[in-house]
Amino acid sequence: MKKKNYSRIDKMLELPKEVCSDIPRIILTGFDEMIIENFKGILEYEEFFVRINTYIGIININGFQLNLENMTNDDIKVTGQIESIDIEKVVD
Repeated sequence: MKKKNYSRIDKMLELPKEVCSDIPRIILTGFDEMIIENFKGILEYEEFFVRINTYIGIININGFQLNLENMTNDDIKVTGQIESIDIEKVVD
């Protein structure tokens, strides 16, 4: 996916940045469910640790009984007992 700039037209139409660019959107529902939109790929997957690559960095998810569900080209759903989330910023 090619990185897009947030233009004046996008601002006039009031489109969210994550729709018009590769910026990831993270939706966390309690400690049981997480949805990540605009991801590049899965780097590592274990029952207690998941690493997901995005266009701005790597998202590390720690917990217990972690599962990857509802994977599409645009988003991924992580379920289980989420203990912590860490984001490693990619330096250009």
